[in-house]
Amino acid sequence: MCGIAGKASIDRPVSRELLLRMRDTLRHRGPDDEGVWVSADGRVALGHRRLSIIDLSAAGRQPMTDATGELQIVFNGEIYNYLEVRTDLAARGHHFRTATDTEVILEAYRAWGIDCLDHLNGMFGFALVDARKRRLFLARDRAGEKPLFYRAGAGTLSFASELKALFADPECPRVIDVDALDSYLAFGYVPGRRSLVQGIEKLPQGHALTFDLESGALETFPYWTLPADTSPNGAVTDDALVDELDALLADSVRLRMIADVPVGVMLSGGIDSSLVTAMAARVSSRPVKTFTITFPGHGAFDEAPYARAVARHFGTEHIELVAEPATVDLLPELARQYDEPIADSSMVPTYLVSRLIRREATVALGGDGGDELFGGYPHHCWVQQQSRMGGWMPRPARRLARAAATRLMPIGMRGRNYLLGLTAEPPLNIVQFNVVFDADARRRLLAPVAKARPPARSPEAYKAALCGAGATSLRQSTGLDFQTYLVDDILVKVDRASMLCSLEVRAPFLDPRLIQFAFGRVPDRLRATATGRKILLRRLAQRLLPSSLDLTRKQGFSLPLAQWFKGDWGRYIEDVLTTGSDALFERRVVRQLIAGQRNCMANTHRLFALTMIELWRREYGIAAPDRQMTSAAAVHTGATLVARSSAAESWPASTRESRGTPSRLP
Repeated sequence: MCGIAGKASIDRPVSRELLLRMRDTLRHRGPDDEGVWVSADGRVALGHRRLSIIDLSAAGRQPMTDATGELQIVFNGEIYNYLEVRTDLAARGHHFRTATDTEVILEAYRAWGIDCLDHLNGMFGFALVDARKRRLFLARDRAGEKPLFYRAGAGTLSFASELKALFADPECPRVIDVDALDSYLAFGYVPGRRSLVQGIEKLPQGHALTFDLESGALETFPYWTLPADTSPNGAVTDDALVDELDALLADSVRLRMIADVPVGVMLSGGIDSSLVTAMAARVSSRPVKTFTITFPGHGAFDEAPYARAVARHFGTEHIELVAEPATVDLLPELARQYDEPIADSSMVPTYLVSRLIRREATVALGGDGGDELFGGYPHHCWVQQQSRMGGWMPRPARRLARAAATRLMPIGMRGRNYLLGLTAEPPLNIVQFNVVFDADARRRLLAPVAKARPPARSPEAYKAALCGAGATSLRQSTGLDFQTYLVDDILVKVDRASMLCSLEVRAPFLDPRLIQFAFGRVPDRLRATATGRKILLRRLAQRLLPSSLDLTRKQGFSLPLAQWFKGDWGRYIEDVLTTGSDALFERRVVRQLIAGQRNCMANTHRLFALTMIELWRREYGIAAPDRQMTSAAAVHTGATLVARSSAAESWPASTRESRGTPSRLP
């Protein structure tokens, strides 16, 4: 795992000092080594911070060049099948000077060009300079495990693993994007290409980008999309599918345990992380180290007893962290690290357990992706329930129930979102189940900003458009979660929390072969029904996990936030949201939310969402669109940005031939 940054210009030199500043904001991502490369004409510069995982020698330093000197690369991530790809390339006559996966990417690009991405099984964000073709090539892995931000200016392109590195460039404006802010309030994260800062975009999962170093032409395109449903419809027995899942997950864990440093497992006691632990114990020749976090006295939030049972069953070396209420000083620290905020309070225990693991290991395996692939969230059952109800619930009745929920059930009342989702028209129903602030609440909250620049689009409509036509409601729901919640919340949370501790976290469930299996071969009835979730995973768990384990639970690394709000956290959050002269949100509405929380409304998630974006805005000097913050950090030069229409929020079809071909994984 590493941090990368770079800048290219078609007509002027790039400052080496600027690249050093960008690179060194990422020191936490790579404390072991650093490097910088500037092209002979000075118009392209790459920076790298290294966390050594594979080939710890100096031979793995980056930026790295190929034998011809025509290619330069900076790479963040891991290629798990690099040994197989290396063997294939060696048979084709390629020679290697190092034992790194970085060099395998270089040689794969020499052999197959941009189609090299079809051969890579891994998590990655990389940038490659091709001097012969005069282009800069960026790519991000299929699931979006590794981040990659970019900013296009007038004949320039800047990129980095984290948003804060782009802030090191004085040409980068620090003004909030109102449409992205509206999306953040709707979902607790910003889905799609947009970031919360005007002019800065995220390279989407499964996408690549080319920047012509002569003309400045920029193109982004998908090299991979979610597989089509080709489930066997009874041609394969359920037991055969369980066997196939067992083999795929075991091999994925085996690949992700390859490292030249110690490896552990994040164990929450749930099905996903417990199955990863089972596979790690199966393929490892030595006892596996497992780590969990415990919240004594907090009942349902404390999964330590389940984690202990799994650890005993597989004979792991188990280590626990006892979590007392964290001091409020942790919140601004996390706002600084999460340089694009998410409203996910589990960032706190994820950070705490990452800090614990880093004392013992440099790499950890986690269970992320299991819910999105195999139907593990409550709303996966809800959409199945609605599919049953939709035929008999008349449309006028749905409209009446929806109006009653909107007018009579205050924000935060339990069941409000469920009723709104149950009564919405497909595919908006799939989106509505997990809205944080609905459209009416957002209008009231954003009154100070919307006067100058109201949002131009509906976040709900944007997500609904991603559901696609012709698929079952469950496939639409799990596919939407994979394309939004997983990549823009869960993986952001894990990447930033772990990287703050210089820890690399790997997700075996996000192996491309498992994604293909889950979306392409597993029928809906083995994913989720109206009454059950993760059915196929549970059948595998019944084979492998202790019989005493409760397989019906769904908790993960969650935080007893409501209890913590009754103490210092509540007082701190109220102070953050109701003081200061530069209010982003309507104070009257904020005070209503705080009062509702005191009256047992479920507003902790909403208040946490507002707090994290407010702390982030103060930390980085982000201005509202109608005013410039006085912080010196907010000064910018107003560089010309590439204009993009709202259509850029969708995943564009490629303008090049042969994209979207099936992945070829050794």
